[in-house]
Amino acid sequence: MKKLSIAIPASVVSDTPHLREKTSKIGLIGRAAAIFRVSEIIVYPNSPHEKQSDEMNLIGKLLAYIETPQYLRKRLFKLEPQLQYAGILPPLRTPHHPLPRSSKDLKIGEYREGVVLSTTKEGALIDIGVEKPALVRKAQLSVHKRVTVKIVNLRERLEAEPANRDDVSAYWGYKVTLEKRSFGKMLKDDDFGLTIGTSKYGVPFHEISDEIAKRWKHANNTLVAFGAPTAGLKEIVAREGLSLSDLVDFVVNTMPFQGTETVRTEEALFSSLAVLNAALATKY
Repeated sequence: MKKLSIAIPASVVSDTPHLREKTSKIGLIGRAAAIFRVSEIIVYPNSPHEKQSDEMNLIGKLLAYIETPQYLRKRLFKLEPQLQYAGILPPLRTPHHPLPRSSKDLKIGEYREGVVLSTTKEGALIDIGVEKPALVRKAQLSVHKRVTVKIVNLRERLEAEPANRDDVSAYWGYKVTLEKRSFGKMLKDDDFGLTIGTSKYGVPFHEISDEIAKRWKHANNTLVAFGAPTAGLKEIVAREGLSLSDLVDFVVNTMPFQGTETVRTEEALFSSLAVLNAALATKY
């Protein structure tokens, strides 16, 4: 299955003073990622002269909270100031966020996200969001660990087996990576099959969409990168003495003739991923 990653700057919420508004903005980022089947959200430091660990931790915490199925959140997250306004976060309604159900509604072969409650001689007991835990036999799992499981028995008792998220055909959420390296160094070190930088200085997407589609077809891991509210990708990498066109395969303008001087990162996410989705959907 093709993997789509996005890179967003740590200062994505720097222009938003209040935690409530920061939470709302991060919620939009999580929704955009889920709508367009993003596999990984990379948060990178974009201001070398500022300490950005607080911003990165907030973004990472809230994005992870949104991605976690509602029935597991109380087990995986403590009450803390960063989650003060978590109630305003939008639901993802992805396949791994099922509506409340009973064990009698489960089906053999169904995948669920769960948390290990305890271990016994038989195996591990997993909370999968129904009224009774599922048993995973002879599994070496740590208590409080989040796991993906597949339902294998509904008769004598509810049983499941460990599953690899990559084996699930449906979209199964994203992971969050807090990147310590600069954007330029990350691209130099990592091996993405296709890299796309979004910029108002880029080539209009319609002019190179066919070329991108050809590369997309053969790339297993594509990265789409976005700039910050106060500095685009071109300016961010220039601080490292680098050229954006030398770092990425394509520098693309997905919103030519924009009517505003600037486009917020969360706005760019929706518009850019929508354009890419429409052009590349048949290439999945």
